[in-house]
This record gives sequence, C-alpha cells and structure tokens, in this order.
Amino acid sequence: MSPTSPARRLRVGLPRRVFSQVLLMQLAIAAGVTVLATGLFLAPLGDQLDDQAMRRALAIAQTTAAQPRIAEDLSSSRPTAEGPVQEAAERIRRASGAEYVVIMNREGVRWSHTDRGQIGKVVSTDPSDALAGRDVMEIDNGTLGRSARGKVALRDASGEIMGAVSVGIEYDSVRARLVHSIPGLLAYAGGALAVGALAAYLISRRVQRQTRDLAFSDISALLAEREAMLHGIREGVVALDRAGRIRLLNDEAQRLLGLGTEVIGQPLDAALGGGRTTDVLAGRVTGTDLLTVRGQRVLVANRMPTDDGGAVATLRDRTELEQLGRELDSTRGLIDALRAQDHEHANRMHTLLGLLELEMYEEAAEYVGDVAGAHRVTAEQITEKIHDPLLAALLVGKATVATERGVALSVPRDAALPDRLVDPGGLVTIVGNLVDNALDAAAGTRHARVEVDLRTEGRTVVLQVRDSGPGVPAEQRETIFTEGWTTKEPPAHGKRGIGLALVRRLAERQGGSVRVGEAVDGGAEFTVVLPEGLTESGIAAAEEHDGPQHGGATMTRVTEGPR
Repeated sequence: MSPTSPARRLRVGLPRRVFSQVLLMQLAIAAGVTVLATGLFLAPLGDQLDDQAMRRALAIAQTTAAQPRIAEDLSSSRPTAEGPVQEAAERIRRASGAEYVVIMNREGVRWSHTDRGQIGKVVSTDPSDALAGRDVMEIDNGTLGRSARGKVALRDASGEIMGAVSVGIEYDSVRARLVHSIPGLLAYAGGALAVGALAAYLISRRVQRQTRDLAFSDISALLAEREAMLHGIREGVVALDRAGRIRLLNDEAQRLLGLGTEVIGQPLDAALGGGRTTDVLAGRVTGTDLLTVRGQRVLVANRMPTDDGGAVATLRDRTELEQLGRELDSTRGLIDALRAQDHEHANRMHTLLGLLELEMYEEAAEYVGDVAGAHRVTAEQITEKIHDPLLAALLVGKATVATERGVALSVPRDAALPDRLVDPGGLVTIVGNLVDNALDAAAGTRHARVEVDLRTEGRTVVLQVRDSGPGVPAEQRETIFTEGWTTKEPPAHGKRGIGLALVRRLAERQGGSVRVGEAVDGGAEFTVVLPEGLTESGIAAAEEHDGPQHGGATMTRVTEGPR
C-alpha cells in the first residue's frame, strides 16, 4: 500500500509549464469577461424592453385619443358592449396588437374593455393623473394581470377633458422577447469566447517558444542561478540592448570599469566616454581577446552578439599578468646579461691568471682595479643622480641589459631626482616601458645609444628618453599610444601594444602628459611631464641638489656600449 492518502492522490494541481498556466489563465479571463459582458448586457435589456412596451402603449393611447369621433361618442352614448366607443376601441386593439384599449369618462367608468363584462364599471387603477392631463407610463397589475400601460387624457374639439384612454401591452410578451433574445446573445458570447480561446492559444504558444517550455519554478531557479553566477564570478560581464544601452553590469564589471549601477539604462558612450574600451564593447573594434586599458587596468575583452540585436561582453583583468610578463621579460634580459657577464668574467679570470703566471703583478693589479671600478662607477653614477631607490635599481638593471645588447645607456650630469616622489611605482612603470622600447629600437643600429634624463622643476618631474633608433613617423605619433598598437612580435606570455598606453594613462592620472618627437641626433625622443610628481618636502631636496650643477649639460656614460 502506498503511504500517500487518497485525498492527496486525488488532488489536482495547476500544470507546471508556463505555456499551460498562461493558456488556462487566459481562458479563464476570456470566459469571465464573456460572462460579465453577457450579464451586463442582459441587466439593462429587461428595462429597455419595459420602456419600449410602455412607450408603445402610450403611443397607441395618444393615437386613440387624437380621434375626435371617440370623444363625441363618449359624450352622446351609454357604456354598452355594442356601443360605438367599444367598437372603435376593439378595432384599434386588434390593429395595434394591444392587450386592451380602455376608454373612460371623467368618473373612471369604462366605456370599452376587452372583457365586455367590465364595461360600465369603474377602472381598477387610479386614473387621476391622466384625467388631470398628464401622460402616464407604468407597469402595473389590473383585471387582466400585469401589463405595460400608457394613459392619456381624452379631449373634445374645444380641448376640454372628457375622460381618458388607457392602453395595456401584455407583460408576458415583453418577457418572451427577453427570453427569446438570450439564445442569440449566448451564441454571440460563445463566438467571442471561441475567438478569445484561439487568441489565448496562439499567445500561449508564443510564450512557450520564448520560454522554451520551462516551468515557472525553472525560470525562477534560472534567474536565481544567473544572479548568483553573474555576481560571483571573477570576470566582468556587460550586457547591451539593441540600442547600445547598458542593461546589465555585474560586480566585477563595475570594479574593472570603475562604474556604478546608476549607468544601467544609459548609452555605452555616455557611461564610459570615448576611447578604445568603448569601441571594443560597442563592437566597433572586432576580434577576440582584444586588449584595452581602463584606468590602471589592462583588460581583455570579448564580445558576443545576442539574438535580440544586443550583445554580451566579458572582461578579464590582465593587469597582474601583464606586470608578471614584463617582469619575466626583464628577468630573462638580466639572466642573459648575467650569462654574458659570466662568460666575460671567465675570460677576465683567464687573463688575470695569465698575468700572474707571467709574474706581471703590477699589470694584474691594475687590470683588477679597472674591472672592479667600472661596475662600481656604474652604480655610483646612477645613485648620485637618482635618489629614489626603486628608479635607481631599475636603471642599474637596465644598464646591465643595455651592455649585453650593445647599447650605450647615458644619464646627463645635471640629471637629478630626489626620493620624495608622489607615485614612485607609477614612475618606475613609465621609465621601464620607455627604456625597454628605446633599447629595442636602438639595438643593432650603428653607435647604438639610449639617453635617460630625469629632472625636476618645482614639483614637476620631467622625464626624457632618447634613442638612436629609426624614430617614429609624424603620422603615427598619436597612434602609438593606442591600446593594442605595436610593431613587435608578441612574446610567449601574451600580447603587446600595452606599454605606451599604460605610460599615457599613468601620466594623465597625475595630471601630466606624454609626447613623442624626433631627437636632435635622430631617433625618437619621449617626453613625460608630471606636474605634481614631487611631494612638498621633495622640492627643497631638489633645489638643494640642483644649485651648483645646472649649468652643465655633459652626459655621464653609464654603460660602455659594445666592447
């Protein structure tokens, strides 16, 4: 035996599918509207039929009273079954289809009646209103039962009231007309219900296709899962409608783009402003895994159109990955440089060993001093000019890489930078990107060189990086700062075309600018100006350091170039 009770087994519930529920609800609504409309139509129909019957009775009575011969016969004859008044009244009754036509004198005595036995008797209802000259319409009970009545005054040729005329329409005929109209009305109502049912079925089928025949509980669960997924994943999702307005922005997208929920419903261009990020999300730039920069973040965007004409774009944060990739490139460069130095060190050790074996002690000591001094001078020359430890360490490492690549890296004698930077990390990124690009451009050229000039003017930090490479054509001097633009082969860890875009974003974040021009001796010259690059305490340090040295422009050679 099943543990389920009979009542529970017999219980009938609503269908689960959206299609079925919508169809049942629409059929119920259509049936309810049909019944209501029919009831609202039948309710006043009875009153209208009563009014029509009373007006018809009144019209017959007025027509009867308008015949002057009847008033004359009333005054000149007696109330008898064969009198002229009775004959005239019966003739009118048969012609009009009325139930009765009663003609009475001023005392209410009948001169005519359908029941001849009532002639000569006083009427059963009060005729005072009609005898007073007022038209009367009413439904009342009399000797012949319930009827719709019309009463008017009967006047002679001079207009004096001689009596009254009362005409009755059988009330059963009025009711019969009402009952007779019901089948036709129900037929129309049934036709309207059938049309409504067909329309409901078609609409429900459309809903079924659009909801993919899911149940309401399934849709509710999908919505809950969608909200949890969208706001829980660590990937930004931006949904756009066919007009390009934002209709969805999950938590990660808000973080990556720096937006809030108030932009939902706004056009993409108004919410984000101009730029490559907007073009990528709007579909004006096509492709997969498109790189773009938003603020300090490097993003990878993909866009997928939807069936309704809109689109869904996903955003991934590659900022840390790009930084790791650049650090990896730098580390590989340092490893290559160290490998080369190890090879050079072995050669030097062999040279030193040979000098010692030849007992050339003075030459050996001088050789050791030259070799040790060259490396010491490199670090000392940089740290004397660049007091910020991060930048100094960066330039020392870049000098080693430059030596390995056969490039002479120079720092001017009047270069000076105190260690009171507002954003040392941002300046390290700017210098690192520009020096890397300069080394790539200068490597392999004749008399390859890169010059790095860092100086201050009040709180303003000015950076200039020059190289002996081929330079940047004038028509491309704005394009090179666009995300994704590059002339180099992509590295193994990712894509290129981000470095210069980051340089511009970091400079603009501090209210500064970056531009590229042509160096005096050829090649490219990048100039970065950071108006608020130093703290207040850093200004005094810069002025104290710059005092006696700003007169010269001699360059300090940090690396020796090709050997």
